[in-house]
Amino acid sequence: MKLAHLLVFGSACLLTVTAAQAQWQWIDQNNKKVFSDTAPPPDIPEKNILRRPGPAPSTRATFSPVPGAAPDAGAQAAASTAAPRPASSPKPAGIDKELEEKARKAEEAEKAKQAAEAQKVAQAKTENCQRARQGKATMDSGMRVARLNAQGEREIMDDKMRAAENQRLQSVIDSDCK
Repeated sequence: MKLAHLLVFGSACLLTVTAAQAQWQWIDQNNKKVFSDTAPPPDIPEKNILRRPGPAPSTRATFSPVPGAAPDAGAQAAASTAAPRPASSPKPAGIDKELEEKARKAEEAEKAKQAAEAQKVAQAKTENCQRARQGKATMDSGMRVARLNAQGEREIMDDKMRAAENQRLQSVIDSDCK
């Protein structure tokens, strides 16, 4: 039982050590040390980067402000000690293809969602149009029409109420029946 506890404790300690190693450390423009899990901004020179995550430092492109001028000595030293990347690296191309594929699928899903929403709205308009036409036909027939008021009592519509309802139904027909 104690062996299991030791193994759990040891693995927890190793996890924290690995997490601490995945930190960037650099000196910013105000000469303060910055610790982060993301890479420093591009305006930080190579000489100010104190620690990088991973076993080998990555190369950063350094550009001279004047064409033909040599970069500073710190950048040359960092570039000479950095491990060169292989010329044919299939990993970034695969990542780009995966990202493009995910973006394309997300765009297609968004278009499908919009098309489904448009279809739902069109179907609702069609149903509203059909109901409004049936209601208008009932109002135009001249039959007595009863309606429930706010208290739940049944009341027969007078001419003024019929005209208002007829006008409302006509506006629904005009907007939804195109």
